[in-house]
Amino acid sequence: MSASRSALKADRQADPQAGTALFSVAEIRAIEQAALANLPPYTLMQRAGAAAAAATRQLNGNSDTAHILILAGPGNNGGDALEAACDLSSGGLEVSVLLMAGSSNKQPADAAHALERARACAIEWITPAQLTTDTSWTLVLDGLFGIGMQRALGPEYRAIAAHINALHCPVLALDIASGLNADTGCIVSDANANTDADIDANTDADTDNRAIRATHTITFIAAKPGLHTCDGRDYSGAVQIADLGIDRKLLPAAHAVLNAPRYFADSLQPRLQNSHKGSYGDVSIIGGAQGMAGAVILAARAAAQAGAGRVYAGFVEPPPAYDPLHPELMCRAAATLDFSSSTVVAGPGLGESRDAHDLLAQALHTPVNLVLDADALNLLAAEPRLQHKLSTRARLGATLLTPHPLEAARLLNISAAEVQADRLHAARSLAQRFQAIVILKGSGTVIARPDGLAAINPTGNPGLATAGSGDVLSGICAALMAQNWEPWQAALGAVWLHGAAADALVEQGVGPIGLCASEIGLAVRQVLNRLVEEKLHHPAGTR
Repeated sequence: MSASRSALKADRQADPQAGTALFSVAEIRAIEQAALANLPPYTLMQRAGAAAAAATRQLNGNSDTAHILILAGPGNNGGDALEAACDLSSGGLEVSVLLMAGSSNKQPADAAHALERARACAIEWITPAQLTTDTSWTLVLDGLFGIGMQRALGPEYRAIAAHINALHCPVLALDIASGLNADTGCIVSDANANTDADIDANTDADTDNRAIRATHTITFIAAKPGLHTCDGRDYSGAVQIADLGIDRKLLPAAHAVLNAPRYFADSLQPRLQNSHKGSYGDVSIIGGAQGMAGAVILAARAAAQAGAGRVYAGFVEPPPAYDPLHPELMCRAAATLDFSSSTVVAGPGLGESRDAHDLLAQALHTPVNLVLDADALNLLAAEPRLQHKLSTRARLGATLLTPHPLEAARLLNISAAEVQADRLHAARSLAQRFQAIVILKGSGTVIARPDGLAAINPTGNPGLATAGSGDVLSGICAALMAQNWEPWQAALGAVWLHGAAADALVEQGVGPIGLCASEIGLAVRQVLNRLVEEKLHHPAGTR
């Protein structure tokens, strides 16, 4: 078996003990049932409550004084919250519980048992009316609804969410913030969004209160995709995992993971002294239609800063003589470039002219690794013949597609709102349809490949929501493949580095507001060199 096939097999059987495996709600339910078959009743709820109480104490700085508000809903998530309430009150903390569960005979057995226990504890029971008159809470535990939630929060619960979201204390969600879909990361709604305009509607104040905005989440058994993509990153806060002591052998092979350097560490190699520019590959960027020359320059600069040996900036329109900030870039007419000798990026500022179409068709026919972005994706969406060429070019080289949600929607012939409604599914669908690695950009960027394996990226911040940041990403992808990174690892590495660079800039006070795409490449260079240095000195410790 070749090294690349060995790596593929290792990825398919992602280690669930590594803490980065992501499981769907259905998979979590199956794990839970398998565990319960060998445990006394109520065991997992007790463990969940104890873990929640421990996390609460930690957030409270292990202080002996606190005023804890616990929201307990009608299901087992509410039972977990009530268990935590007993634990915390027994430890001497002041605990108030807003019970939204109704009578115990309408609850699941374990949750009903937890309620009986809680009624015997030193807990203050409050009403929704009392909730709105008290702002003295030092911490809130959200145990209203867990990962099984299928319906939007009703008016009564939305009013609670509005009050909690206006507080200035930590909010700890149990398993997942109430109102958030654990599989998709979308806020649960009664009706699916049907138009692209629905995406913009997510900015209104009412939408903000369709879920509780947690500052922290303690999720049980294993992580879920929805914690890390779409609305998940805004509503989950810092996420920790409590495995509840479940035997890790009960966890299946993961089909999704949280991206981390461990998944591309094999490609993080220090450079030999005895090397030259040809050792690190050539990258050709194709784009630069009238008024969009900057897109090519951004991608080309990023490719150079991510380590490509030589970079050609190819322009549909007459090229500039050189890039005054980076004269090492070779500016050429795109039609004169020899695609066969380099990794190719097609799309940044390409336009949709006949010349642009012909250059894309030529790139699709050339036996090279190829990155398709921006207008290349729009041209593909408009022409089935180009789509067929894309889906059958696997023998010629790897293909990476880097769409944002609207570009993905055009390729799938659906709305951008439908893409955002299930980002994992959309990315996997594109990867399978076009036999390509797909990078679906957005909060919690999804990277997927044709066999169904997917990764969600945890790095990055709103500073990346700026013109040109996608062009920078495409240049990084090509640079890594030009340096002989295996394509899947190149995609994972490029996305992680792109986000980590933006995070590093924000830490330095550059952004997120006003961060510019042209600033990202230099930060990528620093982060990449740091990772290589860390691996060189700590080969087993690359995080």
